[in-house]
Parts: sequence; structure tokens; C-alpha cells
Amino acid sequence: MHAFWLSLIMVFIAELGDKTQLVALTMATRFKAGVVLAGVFVATLVVHLISVGLGGLAGELLPGPWIKFITGIAFIIFGLWTLRGDSLDEKRDTRRGTASPFMIVTVTFFLAELGDKTMLSTVTLAATNPAFPVWIGSTLGMVLSDGLAIVVGQILGTRLPERMIKVSAACIFIAFGLPSAIQGGIKLPPAAWALAVVVLGVLSFIFFRRPTPKAPAIAEDSSPLT
Repeated sequence: MHAFWLSLIMVFIAELGDKTQLVALTMATRFKAGVVLAGVFVATLVVHLISVGLGGLAGELLPGPWIKFITGIAFIIFGLWTLRGDSLDEKRDTRRGTASPFMIVTVTFFLAELGDKTMLSTVTLAATNPAFPVWIGSTLGMVLSDGLAIVVGQILGTRLPERMIKVSAACIFIAFGLPSAIQGGIKLPPAAWALAVVVLGVLSFIFFRRPTPKAPAIAEDSSPLT
């Protein structure tokens, strides 16, 4: 039961403010809430089954200290990723075509979840916990979080307290990650810590760097030559 509740809570937190939650919210503006939840549930079952398999394979191949260390660093990275936040850049018109709403939601959500933070969180959890409870717990955590987004989105529109959600979720991830990284890292050589610091530094730079402002376009002089 520990693995079930841990997976449910961690994936629920990871999904808050994530782009797949925004996908679910957007879908709910076009289709019935029940259809969106059903599509999210089916897509999550499949994606997290893949994630659990990958996590179990990693758990068999890596020694215990390395698993704890990598898991801790991964959760710290998830915290930084959550603090940066996601955005849904494209607004797709999902009403086009002849596919059913359920299939549209399922396929869209499946593709959006591949390689996402919540998928990687499930892989990480499955590396140190029993597979089945992680699969069920992470799936339910995902569905609950997206269900919350659908309900809140219908009541309040698309405006959510993003900053508070991001900071709170990031703190929880880092609080889980630091003890695991320290416990595993004590038994590892200094080179492992140095590599982790470099990785965290590079990812922090990528996550939080400010985009370079574009130079204003210079209007062409269309006046005739004299």
C-alpha cells in the first residue's frame, strides 16, 4: 500500500500545472467531462504500464545506491521542471475529422504524455517500488489531478493560481528527492556528485534562462530612388 499511495500522491502533484493537465482542460471545453476523463484514464493506463516496465528494468540493472541517488536527483529535476512550468502553445481544433471524441481525447493525451514529467516520475517510482501498485496508484493520481483541472476549469475558466501551485509542487518534489539522493550518494564516489551537480546546473540554466529579446524589424525604405 505504501507504493500505491506514494505513486498516487507524487503523480497527482507532478500533474498539477503540467501540459497534459492543460490538454485535459482544453479537451473539456470541447467535449463532455465524462468522455475526457475516460480518454485520460485509458491513455494513462497504457503510458504508465510502459513506464512501470521501464522502471522495473532499471531497478534490476542498477545497484541499490545508484538507484536511490538517481531517483533523488530525478525528483529534484522534476521539482525544477515543475517550478519552470509548462504551457500549451498550440490550440488544436479537435472537432475536425470523423473520429469519435473518445478516440480524439485518448490519442491526443497519449501522445502528450509520452516523455512528459509524469511519465518519467512513474518510471522513477517503479525503479524502487513494486510495479503493480505504482501502475494503479500513478494512473489514479493522474486521473484525479486531471479531473480536478476539468472541474476547476469549468467553474473558473482557464485562470488557475499557477505560481502557488508550481512553487508548492516543486518544494514537495525537492523534499522527496534530497533525502534519497543523500542516502544513495553517501556510498558513491565524488565523481557521481560532481556529475549530478553539472547536470542540475545545466538543466537549471536551460529551465530558467531568459529568452533573448528579438530585435525590432527595420522597415524597408520603399521610397523611389532619386
